[in-house]
Amino acid sequence: MHSKKPIKNTKWQFWIDRGGTFTDIIGQSPTGKITTHKLLSENARQYPDAAIQGIRDLLSLKESQVIPIDQIDSIKMGTTVATNALLERKGEDTLLAITSGFADVLRIGYQQRPKLFSLDIKLPDMLYSKIVEIEERVDVNGEILTKLDTFKAEKLLKNAFDEGYKSIAIVLLHGYRYQDHEKKLSLIAKNIGFKQISVSHKVSPLMKIIPRGDTTVVDAYLSPILRRYVVQVKNALSSVKQESGKLMFMQSNGGLTDANYFQGKDAILSGPAGGVVGMVKTGEKIGLKKLIGFDMGGTSTDVCHYNGEYERTLETEVAGVRLRSPMMLINTVAAGGGSILHFDGSRYRVGPDSAGASPGPACYRNGGPLTVTDCNVMIGKLSPDFFPKVFGPNADQKLDSAVVFKKFKALAKEISLASNKETSSEEVAEGFLSIAVESMANAIKKISVQRGYDVSNYALSCFGGAGGQHACLVADSLGIKQIHLHQYAGVLSAYGIGLADSKTINDLAVELALDEEIIGSLSSNFNELKSQGKKELISQNLNEELFDYFSRVYLRYKDSDSSLAVRFDDYKAMKLSFENTHKARFGFISPEKTLIVESIQVEVSCQSKQFDLEEIQTQALKTKTLATKDVFIGGEIQQTIFYNRSDIAPNDLISGPAVIIESTSTIVIESGWQGSLNDKNDLILERTEKIKRASAIGTNVDPVMLEIFNNLFMSVAEQMGTVLENTASSVNIKERLDFSCALFSPTGDLVANAPHVPVHLGSMSESIKTIIRENFDTMSPGDAFLINAPYNGGTHLPDITLIKPVYDEHSEKVIFYVATRGHHADIGGTVPGSAPANSSHVKEEGILIDNFTLVSKGVFLEKEIYDLLGSGEFPARNIQQNIADLKAQVAAAEKGSQELLKVIKNYGLDVVHAYMKHVQDNAEESVRRVLDVLSDSSFTYKMDDGHQVSVAISVDKINRSATIDFTGTSDQHPGNYNAPSAICYAAVLYVFRCLVDDDIPLNAGCLKPLNLIIPKRSMINPEYPAAVIAGNVETSQYIVDALLGALGVVAASQGTMNNFIWGNERVQNYETICGGSGASINQDGCSAVHTHMTNSRLTDPEVLEWRFPVRLESFSIRKNSGGKGLKSGGDGVDRRIRFLEPMTVNIITGHRVVPPYGLAGGNSGALGKNYVIHLDDSITELKTKGQIEVVKDDIFVLKTPGGGGFGKSTLVQQSKL
Repeated sequence: MHSKKPIKNTKWQFWIDRGGTFTDIIGQSPTGKITTHKLLSENARQYPDAAIQGIRDLLSLKESQVIPIDQIDSIKMGTTVATNALLERKGEDTLLAITSGFADVLRIGYQQRPKLFSLDIKLPDMLYSKIVEIEERVDVNGEILTKLDTFKAEKLLKNAFDEGYKSIAIVLLHGYRYQDHEKKLSLIAKNIGFKQISVSHKVSPLMKIIPRGDTTVVDAYLSPILRRYVVQVKNALSSVKQESGKLMFMQSNGGLTDANYFQGKDAILSGPAGGVVGMVKTGEKIGLKKLIGFDMGGTSTDVCHYNGEYERTLETEVAGVRLRSPMMLINTVAAGGGSILHFDGSRYRVGPDSAGASPGPACYRNGGPLTVTDCNVMIGKLSPDFFPKVFGPNADQKLDSAVVFKKFKALAKEISLASNKETSSEEVAEGFLSIAVESMANAIKKISVQRGYDVSNYALSCFGGAGGQHACLVADSLGIKQIHLHQYAGVLSAYGIGLADSKTINDLAVELALDEEIIGSLSSNFNELKSQGKKELISQNLNEELFDYFSRVYLRYKDSDSSLAVRFDDYKAMKLSFENTHKARFGFISPEKTLIVESIQVEVSCQSKQFDLEEIQTQALKTKTLATKDVFIGGEIQQTIFYNRSDIAPNDLISGPAVIIESTSTIVIESGWQGSLNDKNDLILERTEKIKRASAIGTNVDPVMLEIFNNLFMSVAEQMGTVLENTASSVNIKERLDFSCALFSPTGDLVANAPHVPVHLGSMSESIKTIIRENFDTMSPGDAFLINAPYNGGTHLPDITLIKPVYDEHSEKVIFYVATRGHHADIGGTVPGSAPANSSHVKEEGILIDNFTLVSKGVFLEKEIYDLLGSGEFPARNIQQNIADLKAQVAAAEKGSQELLKVIKNYGLDVVHAYMKHVQDNAEESVRRVLDVLSDSSFTYKMDDGHQVSVAISVDKINRSATIDFTGTSDQHPGNYNAPSAICYAAVLYVFRCLVDDDIPLNAGCLKPLNLIIPKRSMINPEYPAAVIAGNVETSQYIVDALLGALGVVAASQGTMNNFIWGNERVQNYETICGGSGASINQDGCSAVHTHMTNSRLTDPEVLEWRFPVRLESFSIRKNSGGKGLKSGGDGVDRRIRFLEPMTVNIITGHRVVPPYGLAGGNSGALGKNYVIHLDDSITELKTKGQIEVVKDDIFVLKTPGGGGFGKSTLVQQSKL
């Protein structure tokens, strides 16, 4: 690293962070003096642009005066211009040019719906406005299958250009690696006159067409917006000459770039990245090397983790758009100063909606709602006397505390009436703050604790305008004992932007096995990337002598998607580094697996000019108080001293409760904390007293604690899920996320189920009760049990449930159970993947596990489970992988156990058990409210083979309950469409949770008002030895659609998971494929999305072709397959796979004979189809289910059904195929 002596500044420097609510400006004068300034980002009555206005204010310019650009050395800026355009979908009209047959691939994406329990599925709007399909195709090895038709391509692009499109995104299959066609297309676009040409191999030269394509579209969509903003800023600066370095922008990767090189794909985290840099640079200056960043602004809170090296991610999702570009690893939670407060009659809620800058919080004098900021005004932590006077029509008034008191008084009255307990305005405000603090602490856990870091020895680096008000509370929630607040903490993102280096990061896809031989070719590739990065920085007029280079290799295990970055070194060093990181992150290593070099990356940086920074030393020789005020802290009014930061003498101890005022933020020192200023004017807060846990919390229900426990229980289940995802070995669990994690009461009733796979929801409870029934008298601490028996709470055999009892601190009494259910890739049976299309006996589907002890008193019984999985007529095929996944399930259960014990230590067992019941009661009441508006109804839904699901719903209005009677459902199925009763419970739970249409906890309370009658020996309550593989994946969907048909709320979805299982001795793969959702009175159905009982991911097309000997010929939305109506059903998809080797294919589907129904006069959706096109063009049709041997170049065509329509339309036509 080059060190550079600070130089004397002779001109102004400006560092600016334009946030969602406030714009922070730091100016350094030619004398070295630093001044900070804060403005509302949107204030059209006062100024057109906050950044320019901030510069004018610091230069003390009159309205008529122009900005003297010759007196300014540089302006460095982070901006939300691109982020806002993305969020509001106000970018440039963009043309997408993509390989023919894949026009819909970005829209289909990974086929998941964003909200599991939303019947009216809403997907984010696509950023492109028009698509042209380019006739070309290159295979995974670079062989040209279809030559680029340049004449046809030019005609298509010219037509779009003539329609007004000036921005184009070029995305071709495998174009990241084989770039010739993309380059030719780019040249055609340039010659036509397109102003913005974003090409995928330049924007994101990495495998995975879906995130690479999205990133390329984002770049094309946002870059013109950024360019216009740059021009606007330049114009306001009178004339920024073309000299580089005068105007620079912060990139998402944490480096600066010249304004002329600022691209849309690099702008999304422009401001927050500055905060990370500021945190690290200021922390290291005082010897802090382990930091948790806590940047709380008006709209949201950004958190980050630092342990000696900046953490970046190559893939993330922002505003529903998948991005594959290096950016700082920052977790954002929708809890900021402007987060709106809600009370739903029983629970407090904070956000996720925000009042933003306009209207802003209630206290901003703009008619806004109550927010987190208003809470701090209400309890006295924020005093209008010491807050900037920038409100009202002339931007010169104080915060309005009167309206805050008035609104909180009304809200407290409402809450008191609802809870039958007198609650003061201050208690209400403090309650809402508690919930916001828990939300922010959970966000920090996701980037630290859940990734294997112990945060208790970290410092919380607090910044952002609202961070200081909540830092001590957040630190207490995480067990952090030290907080760092730099003198510019309130504007640290702007400060970090000023200190950041110029940077460029370039990547190259490799996808080769790591061995000794590859090192030489990697060195050559690194040199090319270095040369490329160097060239980019030199073109920005930067000094090559000050360049630093950092080379990274992204490694992963074969068939995994989880790559980790290591420093480029020799083979042994990289392997060791990867294994150390993998062990720390995921808890295991797999030395038997091949290591793959996924990609390489070179970061080239150039230090910014290091000007003498005037540290504002406190002038105070003796600490002076500003005022003493009453502040409501910890449930009571406490006399609290207010200080001006500038009036605090160095090293004087300030004990909490206290409030420190500075120009850009307010800092609250809570009771039990002490603060002092060091010689560099950094404020260091330290916890000096042991945390007094809230033992006074009663067991009676409290609306604040109800929400906190609801979030706590859910957080434990989600943390279990993170451990399972990270530590699992198989693609099914690790990549497709086919698993669920849950907590249960001592009697086996569901307490919290993380929203993973719907068919698992609520169905685990019967498995827990079986284990309790069979083992209660003999189980011991450290035990864990396995079960997959469909007749004892299981779903189908590949879904193995691991159950662990959680004992009290004396190891005497079971106080909870935790469970994890994972879909194992193979559990034996007659076919690979354990999903035979034609099974009629459960033994044909794999190994049956009914109450097996996997861990005994902490010892994992590896030989015993190996013997079990290897036994029987059809043993498991990859037992080592089963065992690896089972160990991951054990680790996840252990995590759940540890986290529950932490919660109990914090609150006490009586309180935790009381709230376990309260959250169930809350869910129960939510379902009863739904029943209040339902009427008696019934429905029978026929399956393709003539079997049926019948349901009658009888509502008891007096007792606010309902009977769900499935009498009339077909007897036990002779094939494998039998759904165990646990699945029936899961389907009912899912439907009624969807009807609630609110964010309620999913637990046993949801089922309390419902009495289920499920006929014995029926298709939905089978007995041994019934085959069940299709019951889990297909009959479950029929149960849901039968219930929804009876209720009349939404037309049928595609009603099938379209299970597509193929393989040979060498490879196996299992896909479930999306289709259309049903329409409702509210909206059209959604096309090409997973519905109801599944939400699993689909492998990216480029990864699919790289891993398997198949070629995805095309993947498109099946136009007009949704049922017509007043609201039309969503369309299915058309997926065509060419097999390049002989394979066995199994297909298990539905709605190939009976179409998905329409409602209220709407038409049915189109039927699905399965068939094979052979090399001689002959066709073999498969029915609803079947098995076929395919040979090389056979093409399997799978057309999925559309959803039903809703209501009669004047233009109703029969659905076309």
